[in-house]
Amino acid sequence: PQPGVPPEEAGAAVAAESSTGTWTTVWTDGLTSLDRYKGRCYHIEPVAGEENQYICYVAYPLDLFEEGSVTNMFTSIVGNVFGFKALRALRLEDLRIPVAYVKTFQGPPHGIQVERDKLNKYGRPLLGCTIKPKLGLSAKNYGRAVYECLRGGLDFTKDDENVNSQPFMR
Repeated sequence: PQPGVPPEEAGAAVAAESSTGTWTTVWTDGLTSLDRYKGRCYHIEPVAGEENQYICYVAYPLDLFEEGSVTNMFTSIVGNVFGFKALRALRLEDLRIPVAYVKTFQGPPHGIQVERDKLNKYGRPLLGCTIKPKLGLSAKNYGRAVYECLRGGLDFTKDDENVNSQPFMR
């Protein structure tokens, strides 16, 4: 925590900021049960040999997260708190996901055998790459890069997460 901020306050602030908390009370607070969705800092321990550093254990109710969405879970947990003023520094050390939440992920629709059958590639690793630069190529040049990769012997290419339908892709 920042100097003068007790670790209990900092831990509670992290839990709140990454769940239902806000910097002020708003009228919409009364429209839901905030306690039901609030993250909780349930244990704090000092870091051995480090002054004013603590490990805070925070738990979140499963209803806080969209089922089957890693993006939503990570955005909720780490999206806003790393620039939090009550903290001097923050690091995510461990993340434990309950089996009940893991079960909400459907997983791939089929396994590697189906991919091998589609590609008619057996007995060796499948090789692929990510097209670079990850942003900025026109659709035509992106297609050209994919073609050259496949022509050169790769089995597949993947686009970067950032590629959607930006103006330069049209």
